[in-house]
Amino acid sequence: MQALWMLLGAAFFATMGVCVKFGSEHFNSAELVFYRGLVGIVFLGFIAKQKKVSLRTAYPGAHLWRSTIGVVSLSAWFYAIAHLPLATAMTLNYMSGVWVAAFLVGGSLINWNGQDNRSAWSQGPLALSVLAGFAGVVMMLRPTLEQNQIFAGLIGLMSGFAAAFAYMQVMALGRLGEPETRTVFYFAIGTLIAGAIGMGFAGVSEWNWTYAIWLLPVGVFASLGQLCMTRAYSKGATLVVANLQYSGIVFAALYSLLLFGDDIPLIGWAGMALIVVSGMTATLLRARAAPNAPAEEH
Repeated sequence: MQALWMLLGAAFFATMGVCVKFGSEHFNSAELVFYRGLVGIVFLGFIAKQKKVSLRTAYPGAHLWRSTIGVVSLSAWFYAIAHLPLATAMTLNYMSGVWVAAFLVGGSLINWNGQDNRSAWSQGPLALSVLAGFAGVVMMLRPTLEQNQIFAGLIGLMSGFAAAFAYMQVMALGRLGEPETRTVFYFAIGTLIAGAIGMGFAGVSEWNWTYAIWLLPVGVFASLGQLCMTRAYSKGATLVVANLQYSGIVFAALYSLLLFGDDIPLIGWAGMALIVVSGMTATLLRARAAPNAPAEEH
């Protein structure tokens, strides 16, 4: 059942990306983040009431950190979706698994005392998967460089970096016993506040109901995706569940081709494939190294 939740979550996030892509033609990224939070608060408040889930938490600090890092990831992701092909933006965000592996390799190198060579060499395959992932990024960003989209590509890469911390915090909150509805509700509050602050700097677009209709599904699909992803991770991220998140790239690629006709050259598709393979490999290697390791709390 966990696998189904992750598969559904990936589909919801990809569909949200479609709505963001259309909405970004008429609203700036700060506005999209704000309305994503506003719709999410109403939607999740209704779900919490129906399920009789209390929104009071004993871990406000943990929720604050999860919301803060999550908002950074979401804002960067929305910007990337608006300025890059949907499949490219989605893939860069899903670099989070490779980033987690990079953190583990970096931690091992920092803690290496020069004597335990066997332990150091054991990180070799994981390090190679990380390098492969970044090679995929270079391949995928090459077309964006040729199209003067490198800044958006780097912002998309940052969204995946922040998402790595956010996912680990989601797992930590699940281990603390926090229900997914409560976790996603507080994240929605964070997006509302961050979006409002961003609008103070970026301004507010002229309101048009014809285009504003895209704001509602952005919040609904994002909330559904967050609920599914949070449930899948909080119940213990099995290897299958962790790897199924990459199905979101497949959904996004189909949307890119069918709805937007995005012209992504072969090297771009090859880079996406390399990132997916390296991410899945890194997940497998991490699971073998520490099959029962608890989620880190950040």
